[in-house]
Amino acid sequence: MRLTTAQALVAWLIAQRSETVDGREVALFPAVFAIFGHGNVLGLGTALHERRAELPVWRGHTEQGMALAAVGYAKAVHRRQVGVVTSSIGPGATNMATAAGVAHANRLPLLLLPGDTFVGRAPDPVLQQVEHFGDATATANDVLRPVSRYFDRITRPEQLMATLPQVAAVLTDPAATGPVTLALPQDVQVETFDFPDDLFAPVRHLVPRPRADTGELAAATAILRASRRPLLILGGGVRYADAGAVALEFAERHDMPVAETTAGRTLVPHGHRLYAGPLGVTGSASANELAGAADTVLAVGTRLQDFTTASWSVFAPDVAIVTVNTARFDAVKHGATAVVGDAAVTLPQLSPSGWRADPEWTARTARLRADWDARVDELRAPRAEVTYAQVVGVVNESSGPHDYVMTASGGLPGELVGGWRATGGPPTMDVEYGFSCMGYELAGAWGAAMARTDGVVTTLLGDGSYLMLNSELFSAAFAGHGFVAVVCDNDGYAVIARLQQGQGGAPFNNFYADCRTVHAAPPRVDFAAHARALGCAAVTVSGIDEFRDGYAWARATAVAESRPSVVVVRTAAHGWTETGAWWEVGVPQHLCGRSEQEAGKAAQLRLLRR
Repeated sequence: MRLTTAQALVAWLIAQRSETVDGREVALFPAVFAIFGHGNVLGLGTALHERRAELPVWRGHTEQGMALAAVGYAKAVHRRQVGVVTSSIGPGATNMATAAGVAHANRLPLLLLPGDTFVGRAPDPVLQQVEHFGDATATANDVLRPVSRYFDRITRPEQLMATLPQVAAVLTDPAATGPVTLALPQDVQVETFDFPDDLFAPVRHLVPRPRADTGELAAATAILRASRRPLLILGGGVRYADAGAVALEFAERHDMPVAETTAGRTLVPHGHRLYAGPLGVTGSASANELAGAADTVLAVGTRLQDFTTASWSVFAPDVAIVTVNTARFDAVKHGATAVVGDAAVTLPQLSPSGWRADPEWTARTARLRADWDARVDELRAPRAEVTYAQVVGVVNESSGPHDYVMTASGGLPGELVGGWRATGGPPTMDVEYGFSCMGYELAGAWGAAMARTDGVVTTLLGDGSYLMLNSELFSAAFAGHGFVAVVCDNDGYAVIARLQQGQGGAPFNNFYADCRTVHAAPPRVDFAAHARALGCAAVTVSGIDEFRDGYAWARATAVAESRPSVVVVRTAAHGWTETGAWWEVGVPQHLCGRSEQEAGKAAQLRLLRR
């Protein structure tokens, strides 16, 4: 088939198929997000236009926002489908680096197709070209190398035949998945080649389920059999392997308490007798206390990030750690006894016959969880100011088993991860706390709303995240994808102010009251008016009862009108759900102008927290 490089790439994208969790065949690449500019409009843009009936193209308003929407899409479908994003050659390409970092940190597939400069170099330097004085091969796209699992620059059309199988392998491999970047020089995009027909034959990509080594299984089984106080930790890998039911059956067989990581949230029904709660800094005091007393931890499908491990302070110093992970890179961390394999097929093989946890240990789980539930109930109770915990409570109580809730940065991950009560069924939460990307909340919700056909998508965010990246509200409104955005306005970056002041720093440049301005009465943002100007339905509410009514209205409106509905609520600047967990941050050993007494108090505070 004589095609341009761009036409061949589009034809290949269309031919790739995937399988959903429930066994349906779907497109591996269900959508392309595009902002056209020089470098992609005539080559790839023309090819996409020719096949637009087979491969939908959605117009976004920032390259970062589009790529975050693609990440949100992939998370919502458990990595079974992959969003594609294309940009022009300069700032459009570099704008995607943040989203690539999100996908890389969270092990989520994403295909980036930035335009690039001319391979032939005849017109150099071209518009938006960054010229590296010592490297003529470097372009703006090279900024994507550190945040790509696989990177290639296509300098000849026939190179597609070698690179496209590698692209598919990375995007569909649970151990290697992440962002893939194919840089497309604009002259090469429009060059033709006689491509073999079989490059475009339909291919159905199934999720590989690697089996564990028998020696690794034997070593891990021996550790478990000797344990009396084990704790099972479920991460995002359990979700993507569709292994939640297998993991719970494993826990029940061995009377083993279960905790979740941020990425593993909503895998376990809240009322399950073995559920200890979410683990770590943004988790629960119940799971953290159990983790500190456990003699063995079985961590499945998690990379054990610092917020999960409380900077490695949550476990006893002599705890035995066993990991199950498809990626050896993650499995071997911190001297763990590693079992490399898929969670769904490995857990049954790891099950020691006749072994059960100490009954008193299991009973302790229920007592601690009951205490944590009572604490959350207390935090959700009415009070003078609306708090994040109350907002999460209302959304939780109003949500059904097919609804989907999201957040990403600031204080809301702690409230959502720690306080949410899952009803069971498929996982229904996306907390992007691997990269903690402000702005993901709105862009990612667009992608999730596009992917999910059942239930309502609700995203919770602060005023800071709203102001950082809100343009994809208009993209979603224009495209016709409805979701609910709850904007909690507390006048600044409250959670960072908390960190700053909690470690002895002076309030500075986080709350608006502590920021530089020439105005005696600085302007305030009318978030509801702004959202309406972007094509959304919006309302501002005051008090938790008004919020409850406003949220109900927003849910109904998002569904009925197929556009985002925004609820703005003034929330308390202080007041958080505390888990008692430590988090390691860089605290100055010396501050100019601080007295010896103040420095001593700060040092004491750090020791006490640790």
